[in-house]
Amino acid sequence: MDNDSERPYDQTEHARRAGSFGSHAEAYAEYRPSYPETAVRWALEPVAGEDVVRVLDLAAGTGKLTEVVARLDADVVAVEPDPEMLAELRRQLPDVPAHLGSAEEIPAPDGSFDAVVVGQAFHWFDVDRALPEIARVLRPGGVVAALWNLEDDAVSWIAGLKEVSESSLPSARKWRDEHGFPDHPAFSDSEVAEFQHRQRRTTDSMVALVGTHSQVIVKDEVDRAQLLARIRGYLRARTETASGEFDVPMITGVLRAVRV
Repeated sequence: MDNDSERPYDQTEHARRAGSFGSHAEAYAEYRPSYPETAVRWALEPVAGEDVVRVLDLAAGTGKLTEVVARLDADVVAVEPDPEMLAELRRQLPDVPAHLGSAEEIPAPDGSFDAVVVGQAFHWFDVDRALPEIARVLRPGGVVAALWNLEDDAVSWIAGLKEVSESSLPSARKWRDEHGFPDHPAFSDSEVAEFQHRQRRTTDSMVALVGTHSQVIVKDEVDRAQLLARIRGYLRARTETASGEFDVPMITGVLRAVRV
């Protein structure tokens, strides 16, 4: 999640930011965090009894979530709308079938999956079009799950970093307040769970991570450089992050609903 509900903006900006990631696909693959297996297992729990679970990773990006799903021995297919992100995914995971497509027009037959998972992307969807498409490709009893990696801003230095970064970091507090699946007759009421984990970082890798968020990508070159310099200065000044490597406390938030 790119903290995209933090401030109001028009549809043009939304589209611009949604389409910005391809230019940073390599950095996205290197610096964005993976997902804890416990979170992915919970997301897939409603279909865990299947011999082989057929999973669609929708808006798969560079394959961060795809990789974890594959590691759980699921039969996973990736769909991604950005050609540059898709190319990076194919480079990272050459054995995973990966196709160009969007949440609003999924290139798959009816009822072809037991689960659809969405990592860090559900907030970009046109949900009025995407939810019927997700329902179409899910079998009855299948599950849709959306996951977000969030820096834990209940921790003081994370809260300070978020302030310095001009809200370009995702907020666990904000996510709790604002995120949920819209009501749709094809799906049960949604369930929610959170999973704590940590990412090992340095000042350089943390600054690079922030640079992969859409709010930062679309800034002009001068504003972007100034913002990243402020973040670097903040990290070097805090005792928690000033020396070498440090742990970033994170929460993975998961929403899931069952196809009725």
